[in-house]
Amino acid sequence: RGQRPTERPVPAAPVSAAVAAAPPEGAMSNGVYVPPSAANGDVKPVVSTTPLVDFLMQLEDYTPTIPDAVTGYYLNRAGFEASDPRIIRLISLAAQKFISDIANDALQHCKMKGTASGSSRNKSKDKKYTLTMEDLTPALAEYGINVKKPHYFT
Repeated sequence: RGQRPTERPVPAAPVSAAVAAAPPEGAMSNGVYVPPSAANGDVKPVVSTTPLVDFLMQLEDYTPTIPDAVTGYYLNRAGFEASDPRIIRLISLAAQKFISDIANDALQHCKMKGTASGSSRNKSKDKKYTLTMEDLTPALAEYGINVKKPHYFT
């Protein structure tokens, strides 16, 4: 009662009933709870960075699908200079996932189009699909990318 929902309750010190226990100064900073021992400004991150460090170390041995030279070229062209090759590989990995997600979404559109048209005669597991603009356009639209054929192809 009487507390904001983002505040954690502070254990009440033995005080008289007339005076309510107030949270210590600095116990709440931008909606983030700061322990009283760290209220003097010596705040250290509570989250361990070892998973991130381990992941970055694994990137040293990883060969991405998009070569480092290609990623580095486009990063330099965009004005980004990375001296650490792990950062370039991390961006290559993110770009690879982005392209993979778009291709997978386009494949799902193609499969849905195939089942909607009633082509149940060909129930082969090894059916080959062709990436077309009709399937790629709605997949890209989900990511906010609008693609249209040039007027001379319509």
